[in-house]
Amino acid sequence: MKLTLPTGSLLAGKDFIFGVATSAFQIEGAPERRLPTIWDAFCNRQGVIADNSNGDVACGHVDLWQQDIDMIESLAVDAYRFSVSWARVMHRDGTLNQAGVDFYLGILKRLKAKNIKAFVTLYHWDLPLFIEDSGGWLNRDTAVLFAKYADMISQAFGDLVYSYATLNEPWCSAYLGYEVGVHAPGFKRPELCKKAIHHLLLAHGLAMQVLKRNAPQAKSGIVLNFTPGYPATDSKADKQAVTLADIHFNQWYIQPLMEGRYPDLMASLPADWQPTIAAEDMAIIATPMDYLGINYYTRAVYRFDPEQGFAQVQPNKAALTDMGWEIYPSGFSDLLVSLHKRYHLPPVYITENGAAMADEMIDGEVVDLDRVAYFQSHLHAVHQAVEAGVDIRGYFAWSLMDNFEWAYGYEKRFGLVHVDYQSLKRTIKHSGYAFAEMLKQRRL
Repeated sequence: MKLTLPTGSLLAGKDFIFGVATSAFQIEGAPERRLPTIWDAFCNRQGVIADNSNGDVACGHVDLWQQDIDMIESLAVDAYRFSVSWARVMHRDGTLNQAGVDFYLGILKRLKAKNIKAFVTLYHWDLPLFIEDSGGWLNRDTAVLFAKYADMISQAFGDLVYSYATLNEPWCSAYLGYEVGVHAPGFKRPELCKKAIHHLLLAHGLAMQVLKRNAPQAKSGIVLNFTPGYPATDSKADKQAVTLADIHFNQWYIQPLMEGRYPDLMASLPADWQPTIAAEDMAIIATPMDYLGINYYTRAVYRFDPEQGFAQVQPNKAALTDMGWEIYPSGFSDLLVSLHKRYHLPPVYITENGAAMADEMIDGEVVDLDRVAYFQSHLHAVHQAVEAGVDIRGYFAWSLMDNFEWAYGYEKRFGLVHVDYQSLKRTIKHSGYAFAEMLKQRRL
């Protein structure tokens, strides 16, 4: 089964960027060579990781990074999106950990030598534990510390970075980490969520100002995840439920960036749920960006709930990934077009899109045709959005290889490359070969 791009589509043009993506905690391992993070502490808690695993080894990328970059090159991609571990490059006293910096400089130089663009994410959820011990994202000072980290690391990286993302999916950090507690640091206190959001977005804005000064040649922005909502029925109540869910899970993160204000719903929240917003904060948060990164995996269906206002329901007879997420590519194009109509967006990169499937290694091969079909349908959805006028400049498959999938441990596999977690052997799956062949054909 092949992957193909629509003839004449902008996606088939040489200027459109295709890449693969990873994150530090999910692949690196080697915690003894960095500071402890909130995810190290979270993994040590009983019952929070599905298979009781941790990121101590993960994919062993810290030691295998050179062969991994070679493997990325073999996939014929234009770019590699990866994250820097704040805990690996900084000491507690705020000085650089040169050994950690040198690790990433090695990656950046090897990518440059292979003409692969480096898309660097500064924060993909692995907050140094000592910062969490001082309040984490509930503490305004964390935003200031993040800007200092962004300042020092962007100076250290010089002109080797094509693109910076300040944060990856602040919804996950704030909502999953502070409101429902299924991600680190594991709080289950709804009154904390909006405060964490504000400090995350403030950190983004402060870092954007630093990046524009230190790395004017790089494209700098943020990566947000979106889950578009649909009503369970055509009833007015269910449609209102969708609107409310959309505000909480989607608009709360993008509206401050695009318009310098939170949704009007903020005023109706209890006073102790609301963040303290200084006079200059919203202007900092709305610092103009070079691009917006958008991550999409699935949609959500909602019905009215008298207590919460909305409740998610499972759609009937839906095709699902191994995560239990509905495969719904039209939700992707709907999302992109709706954001384009609602906001004056900067150029867009699809920074994550992919599927966990129940992969099987048979005779040394993983023939994951279901993942190939997922990519095919979702690339078509991106093409439809481009045809509708959305300025999309690139697409990154999640993920390069199977890895530590957060609260699911090693039970879920998203990779184009299979990883044997005992031997750490990498095996390119059928989807990886299909992705590479598609990109090689595009270059002919």
